[in-house]
Amino acid sequence: MSEPAPTPDELVARAAALRPRLIESQTDTEERRYFSPELHEAFLEAGFYDVYVPRRYGGLEYDVPTWLRIIQEIARGCPSTAWCLGLSMNHALQVASWFPESAQEAVFSGGDFRAGSVAAPVGSITPTDDGWQIDGKVAFASGSPYATYYLGQALRPSENGGEPELMLFLAPRSEWEMLDDWGALIGLKGSGSHSIRFDGTRIPADWAMPGNMGDMPVEGGTHGSRLHGNPMYSGRAMVIFTVSLAAVMVGAVWGALDEYEQLMRTKMTAFPPVRPRISDETNQRWYGRAYTRLRTAEAAMYDCARQHMECCRANVEDGVPYTYGEDHALAGIAREVMVACWDIINHDIWETVGASVLRDDARLVRIFRDMAIGAAHRNPQQREFFWGEIARAKLGEPRATWGY
Repeated sequence: MSEPAPTPDELVARAAALRPRLIESQTDTEERRYFSPELHEAFLEAGFYDVYVPRRYGGLEYDVPTWLRIIQEIARGCPSTAWCLGLSMNHALQVASWFPESAQEAVFSGGDFRAGSVAAPVGSITPTDDGWQIDGKVAFASGSPYATYYLGQALRPSENGGEPELMLFLAPRSEWEMLDDWGALIGLKGSGSHSIRFDGTRIPADWAMPGNMGDMPVEGGTHGSRLHGNPMYSGRAMVIFTVSLAAVMVGAVWGALDEYEQLMRTKMTAFPPVRPRISDETNQRWYGRAYTRLRTAEAAMYDCARQHMECCRANVEDGVPYTYGEDHALAGIAREVMVACWDIINHDIWETVGASVLRDDARLVRIFRDMAIGAAHRNPQQREFFWGEIARAKLGEPRATWGY
């Protein structure tokens, strides 16, 4: 008889229990550019990769808040590892939502699904006698080192010389090559965000479809919500992508605050009366400010996930469409969480911790570097554009032209 499935709380506890190993492995993770095979085996054994995989195929089929709790705990130990692990876990949700039963049966039934993904098109996709051929290359494919699939987009040339059609596709690991080109940035060196090359990649006909990850229509339900009887699989993707990054940044700030507290307990104040920082009112206020702002960001993140789950439910059960505008409004909340987390690190912690502890090999410096890359990510970089899209959707004005 098989063992009972771990509960959400048990999964979160397993993630928290790995924190000492994650902290100890950070140097090794950065040098390798992704987490170790031993940690990968630990993640497999813990069941993390199965969180979004449907029960129909042996997965756990847990909700978005459960996923966020796991990744937040992993990021509290190592943000780079959480970025790599989280994004390889995350894309089972989109595949189980949007792809037809025949494709899901093929990719999930083997019990070994993990996928990297990038929204930017990899290149071209052209029809063959029995499916599709993909050629091209894409950078920043986080989560790819241990991925068994790639979820991506490609452009299908128009037969009459018009605009190419954006296609969503899945490709198995045997059909693409991960390049050894990651690690030059100042942070997230261990996130496994390598480039991916496609050279004559062949996939079955039902593994590709017209679609845009940023605007997949789900109104009235999807292949996945009907197949699995779970409205969670009728969701849109922009909020899921953004809140996934937010979970890493929230967890990273908790890790920084852990380090900050340790320094308060071991370091003295710089000015008289010289005493442990933990007993100093100014240091206490600095810590309290960071803690309060972090709890606020964390609360916003989980409420964002709760609202997303409710939009999925209402879409299927009440006939209330889950719209482009609502997806971007929720993604906007998650994006503000990312920005707030960077502000906590940059101002509340970095500016008050003291220069004497900011060595190259210090844990707090690693977290700062990882968070700096998170803050520079294309998602928060496009913050003002998406504010406009949110407003246009709310006010009934035409949306802007964007995409590929």
